[in-house]
Amino acid sequence: MADSSRAGDPSAGDVPVDTRSVSEESDSSNEEGWEDVEPDEESQPVMSLFSEQVFPDVRSMLKDSKENYDFDLLKIQKDLGLDFLDTIKLVNYVRSQVKAGNKYPDVSSKSKFEDDAYLKPVLEDDALLYSLDDIAEDAQDAAPGSEAERKVIELQEELERLQSQFSEYRIAVQKSLEDQLSKEDETLGLNGTTSSEEIAANRASEIDADYFASYAYNGIHESMLKDTIRTDAYRDFVYENKHVFKDKVVLDVGCGTGILSMFCAKAGAKKVISVDNSNIIDRAREIVYDNGLGDVITCIRGKIEEVELPVDQVDIIISEWMGYGLLFEAMFDSVIYARDRYLAPNGLMVPSHATLRIAPYADPDFIASHISFWENVYGFKMNSMLLKIYDEAVVRGIHPNTIVGDSTVFLPLPLHTITVEELTFLKNFQVTLKEDIDALDGWAIWFDIFFMPSRDSDVPEDAIPSDMQKKGYVAFTTGPDGTETHWQQVVALIDYDKKKPCPLKKGDVIKGTIGYRKRSKESRGLDINIQWEGENTKGNQKWGLQ
Repeated sequence: MADSSRAGDPSAGDVPVDTRSVSEESDSSNEEGWEDVEPDEESQPVMSLFSEQVFPDVRSMLKDSKENYDFDLLKIQKDLGLDFLDTIKLVNYVRSQVKAGNKYPDVSSKSKFEDDAYLKPVLEDDALLYSLDDIAEDAQDAAPGSEAERKVIELQEELERLQSQFSEYRIAVQKSLEDQLSKEDETLGLNGTTSSEEIAANRASEIDADYFASYAYNGIHESMLKDTIRTDAYRDFVYENKHVFKDKVVLDVGCGTGILSMFCAKAGAKKVISVDNSNIIDRAREIVYDNGLGDVITCIRGKIEEVELPVDQVDIIISEWMGYGLLFEAMFDSVIYARDRYLAPNGLMVPSHATLRIAPYADPDFIASHISFWENVYGFKMNSMLLKIYDEAVVRGIHPNTIVGDSTVFLPLPLHTITVEELTFLKNFQVTLKEDIDALDGWAIWFDIFFMPSRDSDVPEDAIPSDMQKKGYVAFTTGPDGTETHWQQVVALIDYDKKKPCPLKKGDVIKGTIGYRKRSKESRGLDINIQWEGENTKGNQKWGLQ
């Protein structure tokens, strides 16, 4: 693509050879050279980046993109420091996103389109790609050439900054007024419904909108599909139990790209209903038809609590609802709603069981890189960066040798019977250290998933996925001893700000409680509270997972 976009550029090696005869040269003696036979510049129709509109030239197309879609290609080139190939990737990335239904692609970082796959044109004979040199020249011509011009630009930028600050101030004032009004309405109890409740409802709606919008992009689905531990487990269970799915009606809650629905259809399901409230449902519908499964799979856009299904009940509910720490995102609430509303009395949940585990964690290297790092950064103290650093749990892949005691299950989840109320809990746990450590740095949390072919199948509370696999069942772990998944592990670091940590010995027993609670009524985040006590260690701390 780079070569073809530079056609006619002598530096690219495509120099035409002048084969005219002497007489022909005399006939054109008034010409400066062969390159003047054709006009210096020829306008070429260019299709918009964001619609099917065709413009007479690239400049008018870019002007429209800037004015109507807030997309300034020249500015993005400058801000991100894009070279020629980077700009090709940017153009193809934007076209692919728009083609997928996203008219406002994220171009905040070069990493969004660094994949070499974006060197392949999305639009055949894309005139924009052939005009990138002209765009570069325009950008160079537009660069400020005098102190006066630079001053004008600086003043314009300052004006924009002040306008932005004023806008933020106006929003802050508006919010303050709304809060004040909500307090007054709450006091007066107007019409039995306070504006604070309305504001909370609006906030919840906005959070939901942001949540579902995040699943409209390819990246998150690519990450999940490439997680072979996750995807293989669903595939293996479905294909190894075709007799379970044969002629059954299946509901896929939060279907995403539709991969689980297609597994079920291939296994012989009579009908599969795929529900998702994200724009990804449009891609799923295309994928289903591209694979010849449109007569079996029906894709429905909407929240499972609000859509109307074409059936009264289903035989199987399949869903990949698990979030970080298992319950982050609160999607399982929706799966439970679907179960209670649509699953037949003897219906099957896939997966069928889950368990949450906790283990003691010690990793001085991570503490040094994550915490102590800020105490000396190139000779400067940056301790202010430590503000609230212990308030949020960290999601990361940890090495098995950082787990300094046996893990223990603190919450078993039988998916056929557990309720939403049981997802807010306070549970006891007890662990024993298996080695001497200088300090207990925190707690590691992960979950295990089990797929049982019958709702009557039992899974022992302390079941290990590898042991269940040996018995012929499908299961997987997201713990550090297994192959890493995109869920990794949740690490809750202990804040020793007020009390220095003490060394602990092998065999020391630590008892405690762990609680999960939604961060707020309208949030999809979690608050995790752990209280513990053992030899030379004691604490009570809360972390957010958001």
